[in-house]
Amino acid sequence: MHENAVPLDPFVSTIRTWWSSEARELPWRSVRDPWAIHLSEVMAQQTQLDRVVPKWKQFLERFPTVEAASRARAGELIELWDGLGYNRRALLLHRCAQEIVATYGGKYPRSLDELLALPGIGPYTARAIQAFAFELDVAVLDTNVGRVLARLTGKSLTASNAQALADSLVPAGAGWEWNQALLDFGAMVCTKRTPGCVTCPARAICTWHGVGVDPAEGSAGVSVRQSAFEGSDRQARGRLIIHLRQGSVTRSEAIELIDLTEEPDRAEQIIGSLESDGMVIEHQGRLQLP
Repeated sequence: MHENAVPLDPFVSTIRTWWSSEARELPWRSVRDPWAIHLSEVMAQQTQLDRVVPKWKQFLERFPTVEAASRARAGELIELWDGLGYNRRALLLHRCAQEIVATYGGKYPRSLDELLALPGIGPYTARAIQAFAFELDVAVLDTNVGRVLARLTGKSLTASNAQALADSLVPAGAGWEWNQALLDFGAMVCTKRTPGCVTCPARAICTWHGVGVDPAEGSAGVSVRQSAFEGSDRQARGRLIIHLRQGSVTRSEAIELIDLTEEPDRAEQIIGSLESDGMVIEHQGRLQLP
């Protein structure tokens, strides 16, 4: 049992009451298909939801089942991923779909260990599938939840402490609802830059009220500032994938397209990293999506 001075039961009831009238309307909340849930969770990682919703619907129209995704070329998923960023997620999604079909006959496993063993599925995504597809009483811990818990307790949390605290909050038989409520609360009220502490329904329970050092900084589960994107290898990789969605190119054309003609060694390293990841293949002297 996680020890904490904060009254947890009142916090849970307060957030559930708040959520009963403030819940976000998201299309995947009306389904329990693990493939659709998995897809939504992967897409929503570091991507704004207004971009995710239409793309999620497009994906399910094209690949309505995990079997359909497994039969496609990886490049088909990468092509449709356009606009979501972090293209490697599409490749891992494809590999995961193939593994689920090959190992589990197209049925998602329910256990945490089996889910974690699948390509591209980490602790958050595994628990999200358990909670939102199978309605198990497990706690999901993402950036929003990690931030809420750190501020609630007033201290930076280790990964194990954050997960233990999150686990202790899940009401029996209400895992699906509770996780959705806490995610919404973190996204809508206890936000990163401008938290609504003054009008927060949990203000009387919370330890931090927007004054002093934010305990969420550096706490487990809370995102950290990324390195600059402009001019980075990430930008160059993404730029090449954008062009390959339109068709194959020669290696020399690829170097020009990523604007690194004056840094050929770096360009070759970037192209090589995409090939090593399986994002790009060379066929008859031309680079293309797999």
